[in-house]
Amino acid sequence: MLEVHNLTRRFGDRTVLDDVSFSVPAEGMTGFVGANGAGKTTTMRIIMGVLKSHSGSVVFNGTAITGQDRARFGYMPEERGLYPKQPVLDQLQYLGQLHGMSRSDSRREALELLERFGIADRTKDKLESLSLGNQQRVQVAASLMHHPIALILDEPFSGLDPLAVDSMTSLLAERASAGVPILFSSHQLDLIDQLCDNLVVLANGTIVASGSAEDLRNRAGSRHVVVTPPDAGWLREQPNVRVIDVAGPRALVEFPDQASAQSLLRRALERGDVTEFAPQRPSLATIYREVIQ
Repeated sequence: MLEVHNLTRRFGDRTVLDDVSFSVPAEGMTGFVGANGAGKTTTMRIIMGVLKSHSGSVVFNGTAITGQDRARFGYMPEERGLYPKQPVLDQLQYLGQLHGMSRSDSRREALELLERFGIADRTKDKLESLSLGNQQRVQVAASLMHHPIALILDEPFSGLDPLAVDSMTSLLAERASAGVPILFSSHQLDLIDQLCDNLVVLANGTIVASGSAEDLRNRAGSRHVVVTPPDAGWLREQPNVRVIDVAGPRALVEFPDQASAQSLLRRALERGDVTEFAPQRPSLATIYREVIQ
């Protein structure tokens, strides 16, 4: 497990991280989301030792993180950090060797990753000759070359087409199932819903929500879709009901408990037809939108 404890970081008079704490469990993917400037990249750089925090600590498997730990992490920065004029295979092989792999092992691993990303025919091409999406695939491959013990990925899906996203998610799922903690940032909320076992939401340098996907959904309360023709507007006047949205006969409402839900259902039936009364589990994307408001 990777843990972040009470990180604070300032740039001049501006505090960009304020007492940030969260954990990244093994055997799952943790989505790290927030608006531009929320502090996600700064946090990742501190985890990797690229930046220092003014206070707080990073812990890996129960002890303070070391340089040896970080050397075995896979890190993908938001800004591409590869060599544009070097052939793709040559630089992946070189990076693998920097991590202690033999020349033959690094070549084999690079070829396997390029094959899985669908660019095995571009091994001899210079990186700068590839499309931005294919450059992104190579950047991701570079972070995976040495079978890292943790993955810190800053916007790994940016610029990828759907097939590349599928290849990436398959690879990450394999690493997660093998016990590798994975922290990735993304603005693509549909992917957050699809992939995340855990979610960390950062806003203005502070954590506004964190936890497992199941816990976060449970905290959102008991939500139901209610359809009561011809107009569900009367629900706004009812006690123990929070109306989230109303559109004609259809409403999305939240109850503090199941007894309140049953009470409202009885009142609705007394008024007339109820064509739908069904629980709805909020998506992680919905939770994200609500906690940053």
